[in-house]
This record gives sequence, C-alpha cells and structure tokens, in this order.
Amino acid sequence: MELTREEESALKGEQGEIMQMAYRILVATGEATDAEKLIPIEWAHLSGVNYNTIGDAGEEFLSTLSKDARVTVKTTLNPMGFDIDNVSNYKLDENFISKQLSIRNSYETMGVIPSFSCIPYEIFDIPKNGTQVAFAESNAAIHANSYDDLKTNKESAFSALASAIVGKSPYSSLRKEDTPNITIEMKVKNPNELSYGMLGFFAGKVGDTSVNISGLGEMDQRQCKAMCGGMGTSGTCAKFNFSKGDSNTEKIEFDEKEMKNVFDELNTSEKGDLITLGSPQLGLDEISDLTAKLKGRSFEKRCMVFLPRTVKEQAQKIGYISELERAGCEILSDCCTCLTPLICKDDVDAVTTNSIKGAFYLKNSNGVGINLKSLQQIVEDETR
Repeated sequence: MELTREEESALKGEQGEIMQMAYRILVATGEATDAEKLIPIEWAHLSGVNYNTIGDAGEEFLSTLSKDARVTVKTTLNPMGFDIDNVSNYKLDENFISKQLSIRNSYETMGVIPSFSCIPYEIFDIPKNGTQVAFAESNAAIHANSYDDLKTNKESAFSALASAIVGKSPYSSLRKEDTPNITIEMKVKNPNELSYGMLGFFAGKVGDTSVNISGLGEMDQRQCKAMCGGMGTSGTCAKFNFSKGDSNTEKIEFDEKEMKNVFDELNTSEKGDLITLGSPQLGLDEISDLTAKLKGRSFEKRCMVFLPRTVKEQAQKIGYISELERAGCEILSDCCTCLTPLICKDDVDAVTTNSIKGAFYLKNSNGVGINLKSLQQIVEDETR
C-alpha cells in the first residue's frame, strides 16, 4: 500500500503514539483489503459504544485513549446501552451504568458528537454525492453506499475510530466502482417493511460485498432503511444497486417461498410478552406514522419505542410523544433494540417486533423468542 511521507512518518511514531496506533490500524486494514492507499474522509460514524458489546477492556481502552486523542473530522456515535432519563426504571446494576457513562464521557472528550443513533443519515445533513465517509454501523454503511450516494467500506469499530482520528481511510472494497455478480429479483407483491427487511436479510446471505436488486420500483427511505437493517445482520454485503445487471449476472429470485424461509428462521414464537419498535431507531416519519395508526388506541402490553434524542425532541414539539405515551409506549432515546441490556431472558420469554435486525439480535444475543409482525399487524393485534 502506498503511503505519503507524512503517513510514513506517523506510522513510525514521529507524530506521537496516538497517530502511530491509528495509522497501524488503518494500514493493517488496508493491507488486508488490498487497498492502494489512504484517502481523506469527511465523516466518521462510530460503533463500539454499548458497554454490553465492548466490556471492561473497551471501556479502559477508550478512557486511556481519550486523555490525548481527538477526532479530526465530523464524528458521530452509535447508540449506547440505556436512556439516562429513565435508566432507574430498569434493573441495570450500578457497574453497568458507571461503565457506560465512562464510555460516553471518553467519546465526548475526544470531540465525538454524542448522537447515540444508528440512523445518522436521518438526523444529519447528507454530504454531496460521492463523498468519502467511514461508517462502522452496518445499516448506516449500507444506506450510505446504496441510497445516499456516499462511499464507505463496512468499517469495524477500530477502523472507524482510527479514521476519525486520522481523517483518512483505506481506499479499498466498496470505495471503488464494483460490478456485482448477482442480481436478486424481487417477486413478492405488496411488500411491507417486514418484507423489505427479509429481502435485505436474504440479500446479505447470498451477496458478496455488493448485489443488484431489481423489481423494487420506487423505494422510499423507510423501505430502504428496513432493507439495510436486514442486510447488515446476515453477511458481508454492504451495498445494493437498483439494477437488473447484465447478461452475465447470475439471477436469483426472492419470492414468497424464500421470504417464508427467512421468516421461519427468525420467527420462533406465536406471541410476545412485549413489543419493541426501532431497530434501526425510528425517525420522525415513522413516529408520525405510528401515531396516526394508533388513532386513540392503546397497547395491551409493554411497547418499547427506540428513537434518537433529536427525533424525540422534534416529536415532542409536534405532540407525538404525549400521544404515544398515552397509548402506553415507553419512549427511549440514545439506545436501540439491538444488543440492549434492557430486555433480559430472565424476565421476557419472547418479543414482538417488525424489525428483522432487531429480531436477529434479540434472538441471538438476548436469547429471547421472536414474534415477527408488520407494524400494521402489531397495531391491529396488540391494541384496543
């Protein structure tokens, strides 16, 4: 991999230990992905925030790093483990809380924007087409590459943090123009958000780094978001093109049979003890839709709604939050359904959700049963 004199200098440690460490990560990542060089980025989005996922070693690393390290580009942050406004309502031990707050403080000290959101594309302005970014959150990386006309590799927590410090990232993989060798033909009629999530999950399994998808028609951001969430959980695929491909491209159909296979893999329960909405977190448009669907109805069981704090503040001004709370919703900012410590198999047997991403993590990480339903079906079945 070609390095400039300045980059060679940093790699040798001539610009300090922090820059040396960051460049070592980027060079190792670049060599592993056949990168030609490092290129400047304008925005990094970091994972590795939830204490549930990085543990004591991660917390200690960030605490030490934050004494000297500072980010050099716009840097945003994935969800953490709880909402500080209502953490006392949940049975989290004091060690978890203190360690999570330490992680938050370390990132803020380094100059990271405390967005605590997995949907940066909904709460921040999107840069011009072709802008190079470094997104570690899987659904955000896919959304950036596929819908926002940005360019990012599917970053790890370490590589995205190194990119935020250096302001550069390896020029490899999805940053280059690539031609997918598979086209998935969407054959499911009248799809809802659950259908798009299952299509994404299927595409993530059969695709390599990227895939063509045809037969989608005009997709809006919410449909794309559901598909990105599903795709990010099941494989290495981090981009889809709205294309039929050419005559040499392998064609695979996603029909009712394939959709049922995905459903049967993730759906393990006939009913849930509670409902979770928001994986990826809900945006303002989805909050508006949920409020409209309820139309004065109330949930008959607990319903946890995860959204970014900025969206909550907007929704409060409009009056959506009071309506949702009246309907029995627990509104949670700064955290997400995925890898949440707020749902424990000791207290919950199964969860009802419309999220493929949420279903995957709740099933495999939290160890609870999954009852998959579309949002419309959840409102019809679970409210009075």
